[in-house]
Amino acid sequence: MASDFLKRFRGFAAARKSTQEQPEPVAVAASAPGPRASHIVDNGVYLEGMRIASPGTVHETVVELDRHPGSLGWIGLYRPDATELHELARQFGLHELTLEDAINARQRPKVEQYDGITFLVLKAARYIDETETVEFGELHLFVGPNFVITLRHAEAPDLPSVRSRLESHPQLLARGTDAILYGILDAVVDGYRPVVEGLENDIAEIEAQVFDGHRNVSRRIYELTREVIEFQLAVLPLSDILDTVTETFDQNTDDPALRQYLRDVADHVARVSERVDRFRQLLRDILTVNATLVAQRQNDEMQRVGVASNLQADQTRKISGWAAILFAPSLIGSLYGMNFQNMPELDWYYGYPFSIALMIAVSGALYVIFRGRDWI
Repeated sequence: MASDFLKRFRGFAAARKSTQEQPEPVAVAASAPGPRASHIVDNGVYLEGMRIASPGTVHETVVELDRHPGSLGWIGLYRPDATELHELARQFGLHELTLEDAINARQRPKVEQYDGITFLVLKAARYIDETETVEFGELHLFVGPNFVITLRHAEAPDLPSVRSRLESHPQLLARGTDAILYGILDAVVDGYRPVVEGLENDIAEIEAQVFDGHRNVSRRIYELTREVIEFQLAVLPLSDILDTVTETFDQNTDDPALRQYLRDVADHVARVSERVDRFRQLLRDILTVNATLVAQRQNDEMQRVGVASNLQADQTRKISGWAAILFAPSLIGSLYGMNFQNMPELDWYYGYPFSIALMIAVSGALYVIFRGRDWI
């Protein structure tokens, strides 16, 4: 019997890895008395791994659990309001501190135990190809001796698929709440794989953009770094959570196959953590390289501006030098072109050749001076 169950369990794990994810349905209002709509997505009572009832309310679930000793209740809710959460707390004896966390949401991944009830907060993630972004979702779990309550605050993870796979393997579901907890943890961790692949592709694109000098690459590096940090904050606490869950499994079950597959989930978490840590280091290196390339391009631009400025200054000096050389003959010519009556040089026999010689001498002297200073 044990070997047969192990084979079926391995078949379940293989099916879990190969089954395509189904789109997450939006919260469906279950039939409930009163005008207020219920946020229960699915509600089932199981006995020996088989669903024996689908109650419409939380109270009906408690009644069915009392009617069938040894049965197991699994209530799935999508973005429940405070009224429903208080009803859950009253019916199942949930601790007020965990209830407060569930109402407020926005919790970091953690695991806590109160009066025999385990409270877990998990961060699911999914990669959106259209926008090349990572969407994070929060999942709260209450795991008691004969019930599991899941509260989703986002589309991920795909819990209806987890329930469907577990229901298709009654022998596994008959193991109780530990089997459900394993299935949910496995689904959350498996959901990280496409996120890791998407981030890896984004980093490869950013590397190409950095060396191509893309204008908005710095902004994209910053945004991707924030996603990687948030992803790391979702993954890192899972190691401690799985250690605590493993200890609970050791106390509650003697099934080695269940513990083995839980260790497999822990191995996947470790690999994802290592890759995410490498992503952070790689993005840090890419940011450094980008800053270096930007500084180098700025220096090259400044050098080009400096060369242009020097060339312009050189041309200005040459023009100024020639203008000064040509100014001397113009000054002398304009002076003697005034034709005043009292100008002795006008009647001088050597006046004309003297003025020409004076122009040549002054212009030559200026040429020699500017040429010596490399102005012309």
